[in-house]
Amino acid sequence: MPFPHFASRLCAVALMVMTASVSCAQEFPAKPIRIVTPGIGGTSDFTSRLIAQGISSSLGQQVIVDNRPAGFIPGQVVSQAAPDGYVVLLTSSSLWVGPLMQNTPYDAVKDFAPITTVTRAPNILVVHPSLPVKSVKDLISLAKTKPGELNYASGAIGASNHLAPELFKAMAQVSIARISYKSASIQMSDLLGGHVQLTFASGGTVTPFLKSGRLRALAVTTAEPSPVAPGLPTVSATVPGYELVTHSGVFAPARTPEAAIHRINQEIVRFLGQADAKQKFLDSGVEAVSSTPEQLAAIIKSEISRLARVIKDAGIRAD
Repeated sequence: MPFPHFASRLCAVALMVMTASVSCAQEFPAKPIRIVTPGIGGTSDFTSRLIAQGISSSLGQQVIVDNRPAGFIPGQVVSQAAPDGYVVLLTSSSLWVGPLMQNTPYDAVKDFAPITTVTRAPNILVVHPSLPVKSVKDLISLAKTKPGELNYASGAIGASNHLAPELFKAMAQVSIARISYKSASIQMSDLLGGHVQLTFASGGTVTPFLKSGRLRALAVTTAEPSPVAPGLPTVSATVPGYELVTHSGVFAPARTPEAAIHRINQEIVRFLGQADAKQKFLDSGVEAVSSTPEQLAAIIKSEISRLARVIKDAGIRAD
């Protein structure tokens, strides 16, 4: 009878397809992987290059860093790439915080498949020594006695040193004026000169001035004490629930095969777990922190939920 013969051939073909699929999954990667990242010479660039060097050998393929200068939107580039695992994005919280302040050509949740977090960078709340405060509690008390008279320095709209103080103001219920700067060097110069009174800065930016006594650190913005700022208390110790951390992570286009995501995750997690890698990141002012794809997705969901209200209430728009 022809039917059994046809059925057996159909089963054989199906088996061959399944075997080929498994083989393809096992062979990933079969060609170089490209990490798209914003900027040249910044934290994302440094992180991308360190990771590329750290995982190329174990992957058995070259990992290329593709820097995108001003004018390009890396998220758009990767969201439109083929979902095969060979083009991934390494970027910071701006990927999912940006759409809360402006229209973006991608959906931060639907258009990407999270792979892993790679770093966590807190801000440090610092004041000019002329400000008569030694703690977060002192700062809140002073701000409440002088509503609107204190000021903080910040950079670009939506940057961590803008959102961190706005979140602080909302949760501590104080009024502190924002002084905006286009240049980080001028911002720091005015802070050191006492022309502005405080800021929420990255560890790498202010550590030399803290050691020399030209600035005073009050607290760190992580929920728990941070190795980036050893010995400092947290803002949350005085303002329960406060946390503002800049995460960076690696993402693939949505619908990228699980096998590719798992392999890249596996190699990055392995690299970030090495003591020398951890120290290199710490020396640059960030903490190496890996995760599962699900944990990164949960971080994104939590941050969108927490910051959307603050951004709306403060009327923050980037466009």
